Amino acid sequence: MFFDPLFLLMLAPALILSIWAQFRVKSTFSKFSKVRSSSGLTGAQVAEAILQANGVGGVRIEPVHGMLSDHYDPSKRVLRLSEAVYGERSVAAAGIAAHEVGHALQHKAAYSPLVLRQTLAPAAIAGSNFAYIVIFLGFILSMSTLVWAGIGLFTLAVVFSLVTLPVEFDASRRAKAALQQIGLVSGSDRDGVSTVLNAAAMTYVAAAVSAILTLLYYVLRAQGSRD
Repeated sequence: MFFDPLFLLMLAPALILSIWAQFRVKSTFSKFSKVRSSSGLTGAQVAEAILQANGVGGVRIEPVHGMLSDHYDPSKRVLRLSEAVYGERSVAAAGIAAHEVGHALQHKAAYSPLVLRQTLAPAAIAGSNFAYIVIFLGFILSMSTLVWAGIGLFTLAVVFSLVTLPVEFDASRRAKAALQQIGLVSGSDRDGVSTVLNAAAMTYVAAAVSAILTLLYYVLRAQGSRD
């Protein structure tokens, strides 16, 4: 099962896409991290400006370690920005900070895909963690019911990955609109922000493709085993 040529064949496109997406986002972020934004604001200041302009209060902005580890925690209402974003005055920092604020704006508006993702998160995490174990045991013990149970668990992770796509694309849309609305980007800045956010979005597309192909592989294996 773990050395099945079919697995390698089906997952190869997703692997290639993932490698390309990771390379593109890192190289794009690196490029625009060297370009100073026209506003001269740090990522944290950009985030604060957008929050204030949209009447979003009670959101803390904190630095966090790690490369591109930026995220918004809706349960604690905390916006965490990586060191390369929090205190930097680059176009890349402005774009990433604005994107994460986009999630805070979604939270305020009760954006339905974000609400759905929050609801699915616990089950999706559990499904992702235990699905492989359950599927493996099902094949080892020749118990098709157990295999399909594992596939059901993994399906939750796939749905979560798919729901994440509109959440991330919408956050980028809100980020671009907010930056332009309050005049934090010039023409050249706008192009840089779009390039950075589009590159970041591809990592989520790659993750969704990988999840779908993995699920399809397990379904094919389960059906083959039953036959």
